[in-house]
Amino acid sequence: MSSIVKCQSSASLLVGSRLKARMRTTGKWHMAEIVGIKESDEGQRQFYVHYDGCNKRLDDWLSQDDLDLSCVRIAARESQQSTTLVSAALSQRPASVIGPSSTTEGKQQQEDQPETGASTSKGWARGPKQLKIVEKIDSAAVAAQGRSKLLELRQLKRANNIVACIKNVKMIELGRYRIAPWYFSPYPEQLCHEDCIYLCEFCLKYCKSRLCLGRHLSKCTLKHPPGSEIYRKDSISFFEIDGRQNKLYAQNLCLLAKLFLDHKMVDFDTDPFLFYVLTEFDSRGFHIVGYFSKEKISVEDYNLACVLTLPPYQRKGYGKLLIEFSYELSKYEGKTGTPEKPLSDLGLLSYRSFWARAILELLVKQNQSAAEGVRPSTSINDICEQTAIKKDDVIYTLKWLNLLTYCRGQHIVCISQDAIDQHRVAMEKCKLRVDPTRLQWSPKDWSKRMNRVLER
Repeated sequence: MSSIVKCQSSASLLVGSRLKARMRTTGKWHMAEIVGIKESDEGQRQFYVHYDGCNKRLDDWLSQDDLDLSCVRIAARESQQSTTLVSAALSQRPASVIGPSSTTEGKQQQEDQPETGASTSKGWARGPKQLKIVEKIDSAAVAAQGRSKLLELRQLKRANNIVACIKNVKMIELGRYRIAPWYFSPYPEQLCHEDCIYLCEFCLKYCKSRLCLGRHLSKCTLKHPPGSEIYRKDSISFFEIDGRQNKLYAQNLCLLAKLFLDHKMVDFDTDPFLFYVLTEFDSRGFHIVGYFSKEKISVEDYNLACVLTLPPYQRKGYGKLLIEFSYELSKYEGKTGTPEKPLSDLGLLSYRSFWARAILELLVKQNQSAAEGVRPSTSINDICEQTAIKKDDVIYTLKWLNLLTYCRGQHIVCISQDAIDQHRVAMEKCKLRVDPTRLQWSPKDWSKRMNRVLER
């Protein structure tokens, strides 16, 4: 339940309240929800808001001057409890895990409870009827206690989820770029209070100041990501990093990626993953552009778990290059692949564009190589085999392009001249492509290696 009121001051605002807030980027008023509340160093309240229908990267801390208090939808009692829980959770480490109470408390509770077998009360032995009554009372008390504990844990979990929605890093400096993060990432709390976190662009170690970073750079010997360089063409290189052999680098990479990926879960167990880091080379070294990760062993034939192009390099074709490289590896492995589902909105757009380009490129080549007067023919299985794209993704893309029709009991791929012309225009814009002849890589049988590790 909620009520619409006119607030005299921001003191009555709670987490969950809805009102109009002014966007700093546009200066326009937009409906928003208060996600978090804190006090600034000057003692003034600040409100972290999420704008309706907008990406979370636009969420921001606002003062009372940026809020319209004339029409506020105040949340009910539950939000007041959440406010207390959020303030408590904010005082803890952002990445803390909420769990049950300590074992000593549980032991004390067990000691306080009477035993149901040979218990006595005031020197009198309990009969069967009394024991049954006592058992019912005890079970009811335990159930009530369990429900209250469960409710408390759910509220704490919700509070920590709210904390995880709030951006905790103001700015990062990576090489020659200063980048404003989009989302929460569980960096150490003491670093999150700094105005900027400084990262070594080669090993991704994080430092609290430029002085600390300078000291680190004087000792850091890396000029490229750790691991093996498996591809180089012009200034573009790919490095393969084993999450087990280079655990610290992989963990730092996950922390960096979480700043720009909303749905990514930071898992510090990087052993089951391989990381393929895309870099640009110059006289100072190999600078990270983006990366994708994949499982060493995937039952569902996933060839990509997570993909990221850093903001300074976006809208330059690197995203599609990363996706194309993942499928090139699948071709070397001799199998079809697909990204982990579900895809984000931006991920679906990138993949749909790549699938359309790869499939149309194949169909146009077949049409050009066919003899004059002969209609070229192909099957969906042939498309899957030559592009390494999984069958479900091929069918989805053909339907999205309106190239799949049903005639005389079978599906037929029909490509129009308009589709060919649109493909040619897209190919003229596409400057970054993977050259298979520059790939120096051979697939590994990770199942055997894992079995050897387990046997040890």
